[in-house]
Amino acid sequence: MSHLTIYKDNYTNSTVISNRFIDEYMKSANDAQLKIYLYLIRMTSAGLSTSVSEIADTFNYTEKDVLRALKYWEKNHLLTLDYDDHKNLSGIHLMDLNPAAPVSTPAAPAPSVPNVVPLLSRPAAVQTDSPYEKPAYTPDQLKAFKSDETASRLLFFTEQYLKKTLSASEIKSILFISDKLGFSEDLIDYLIQYCVDRGKKDLRYIEKVAINWAQEGITTPEQAAGYAHKYDKTVYDIMKALGKSSQPTQTEVSFITRWTKEFSFEFDVISAACERTVLATDKHRFEYADSILSSWYQAGIHHRNDIQVLDDRFAQSRTARTFSNNKFNQFKQNQYDFDALEKELLSN
Repeated sequence: MSHLTIYKDNYTNSTVISNRFIDEYMKSANDAQLKIYLYLIRMTSAGLSTSVSEIADTFNYTEKDVLRALKYWEKNHLLTLDYDDHKNLSGIHLMDLNPAAPVSTPAAPAPSVPNVVPLLSRPAAVQTDSPYEKPAYTPDQLKAFKSDETASRLLFFTEQYLKKTLSASEIKSILFISDKLGFSEDLIDYLIQYCVDRGKKDLRYIEKVAINWAQEGITTPEQAAGYAHKYDKTVYDIMKALGKSSQPTQTEVSFITRWTKEFSFEFDVISAACERTVLATDKHRFEYADSILSSWYQAGIHHRNDIQVLDDRFAQSRTARTFSNNKFNQFKQNQYDFDALEKELLSN
């Protein structure tokens, strides 16, 4: 996703937290919701922009965690979310919790709100056994898990990916993902690879991604790959560059994976191919772009500047061919004229 503009009705150079927020909203919010809201206030105070992916990276959350927190605060009327024409999140408007009253008018008493239970008298929330809550595993359970053959393989390749020996707490995370979330060995393998490829080696982050996938009903690596690409900024940027506003199909994701992974092209090179594709055709754009990028890959293109060099070389080659063809045609024409002249002379 692109960087988001965060704005509010009044602006100061310091980070100020409203008393109303502390009194009315803080106790009912969870850890992620609090961190993200306070981070947004901090960013507006500094006049900085951010993005969903940047917030996720800052706090080791998934992008879906961030979006869920934003929608929570929107539901509680502390902010509003702006979307572009393609329904992509483009801005966050923080609402002012302390609107200034006119100086000449004394502040009116707060109106009574019927059927609202005072905050201090609200009953404590009932704790439920969530399927996504990690149990407090005992030492005996950990010992039994580590002695299992499948578990041993899980722990081995996890340590290989993370390049370290797992602590007891980290082993509990793997046990939770395998036992409570029910992930298969192949899915856990893909999960660890997916997170490590994105520079995320913290088991707390990996655990959050696993919970996210479990909530989405993901049970296979193929499903995980398709779901992951839904929130991949590069995928959306390429889709947009090709004039596509729909969710990418598996075939389209395969093309994009080929360009970014197999060819190792940066977005600016892919974008150049997309620009040419859009100008050339409105059908089979992925196939057309793939033919361009495949030819560039074979030609050793690595950067956008290389494309101009290749274009110049092609233009020179085409000019040379045209010149050669013109000489040949001129020779044929001259030969033809000579024959006609010879016939004319012989007839006289």
